[in-house]
Amino acid sequence: MVKAIAVDMDGTFLDSKKNYDKERFEYIYQQLQQKGIKFIAASGNQYAKLKSIFGERDMLFVAENGAVIYEGDQLLDYRSFDRVLYQRIIDYLNIERGIKNLIVCGLKSAYILKDTPEIFKDVVRFYYHQLQEIDSFQDLPEDEFVKVALDINRDTHPMLDDELTQQFVDELKLVSSGHDSIDLIIPGITKGYALERLLQKWNFSATELMAFGDANNDLDMLQLAEHSYVMKNSHDKTLFEVANYVAPTNDEQGVLTVIEDKVLEQ
Repeated sequence: MVKAIAVDMDGTFLDSKKNYDKERFEYIYQQLQQKGIKFIAASGNQYAKLKSIFGERDMLFVAENGAVIYEGDQLLDYRSFDRVLYQRIIDYLNIERGIKNLIVCGLKSAYILKDTPEIFKDVVRFYYHQLQEIDSFQDLPEDEFVKVALDINRDTHPMLDDELTQQFVDELKLVSSGHDSIDLIIPGITKGYALERLLQKWNFSATELMAFGDANNDLDMLQLAEHSYVMKNSHDKTLFEVANYVAPTNDEQGVLTVIEDKVLEQ
């Protein structure tokens, strides 16, 4: 019996236009609440962005690829980088590799440089609703830092993935949220790890967890959940090998269809 449902956002719950059927979801969400089933938004997105998608609900939010967990407005748990290590990573990217288009992700806010292009700022503002522009990455604000986000330019930095892994052996992990979007996260602090912590808190088992995903950063939560679904629109072949089932595409509102068919009828 399913007692908790974890869903990725982009490419999974949200369609190609970053929307979802709100009326249909509202009905499903009310049914889940009546059955006592937990609904969890598990995303690489910032908590504030997730809140903007779902509004004022006392649901669970696993944000920043598992580093931050909220229930409604309450911060339940978080994991952050060692400050010295984090600064080393930022200095390597910004100074040694000359990359300015970085998103420095803290618990309080995300940070970008003031002198980055407006086109970059517009994209970042869409995904990061708590955002500050700063003068320098070498003078970071007081915050707890949970992630670094960037788009790798394969023309100018074709081997950056491997170079980062070699430069920071066992100190960071690279996960992809699709295309060339890369998140640098704390090793072991993933969506799957966050879900394990929540299952322990509720005394649930992985056999009672349903999970949906479409990208590399969803891998370990699909490995964890017995009721694991890869979206049909996914381009990650590994997920089709790991997941136990395939859901209809995100543009077909596949997550909602599976929940209606497999959970609300149980």
